[in-house]
Amino acid sequence: MLKTNESRLVKIAVEGRVAPAIAYPNTVGHDGTVHNVPAIGGITYNVLVGDSAFGWEADHVEPAVSSILNFEKRRDRPNVSYNFLACAGNEAIVLTGNSKGARGTVVGHHGGAEHVIIDFAPAVLNKLSVEDRFQIRSFGQGLKLADHPDVVVSSLDPALLKKMGLREANGGIEVPVAGIIPAALMGSGIGSEHARSGDYDMMTSDRKALERNGLANLKLGDLVAIKDHDASFGWRYLEGGVVIGIVIHGDSHLSGHGPGITTIMTCATGKLSPWLHPAANVGRYLKLGRFRGKR
Repeated sequence: MLKTNESRLVKIAVEGRVAPAIAYPNTVGHDGTVHNVPAIGGITYNVLVGDSAFGWEADHVEPAVSSILNFEKRRDRPNVSYNFLACAGNEAIVLTGNSKGARGTVVGHHGGAEHVIIDFAPAVLNKLSVEDRFQIRSFGQGLKLADHPDVVVSSLDPALLKKMGLREANGGIEVPVAGIIPAALMGSGIGSEHARSGDYDMMTSDRKALERNGLANLKLGDLVAIKDHDASFGWRYLEGGVVIGIVIHGDSHLSGHGPGITTIMTCATGKLSPWLHPAANVGRYLKLGRFRGKR
């Protein structure tokens, strides 16, 4: 088992609410087509972790519940802190309304919108209101691997780390992933000053490239590897670098955009190696979304 500093991490409560659903009418796509479809936010009933990241009549659709601290002040420090502190795998508790006390799980966070994506059981989703609020038991930022200092971990609950099937080999770590993305396909988000909140997008305007690289069937919640990229100090191209992330929102019609990926691990020195495993999905590990109730 990997040695970590879990015993020294701080568990702290952060609170948010349902983010309002937002649409962008008459949006021009990468091929010049005008789109009028749903976009981000709200409570999404029929798009869940485990569903395809492609094919929806939507743009950047987020599974289950999109949450935020203050949608009118997305860029303010408290709102950015809510996004930063919520880690994939954290427990979320409904504080208000007909589902008060119900438990859910953080899937990841979406940059730009500054949304935190939370999975709840369908019975809970059906009772939630856009006025409802959540408490997230933040735990994970500051997580380190004691024997692998070159591997940077972020936005990841230690409990999820333990379920990911990591293997130590050749002085590094091997990670099962559902897809391996070449560097050239990464788009929106590159150049950000840090990668510990939000996400960056895989570009999908070249469908032949997706098919050629086995990426056309990615699902929400899939773990993926991004080759020749590093996220130690912001997302960038770096030969030999690897980023491991979670697919947290759906495809986009916009140039430079596509399914969004929350970063959870990165290494600039070749000590992080992906291996293809189609079952590598946080929903399967944590029994979320379409995997709820399945063995």
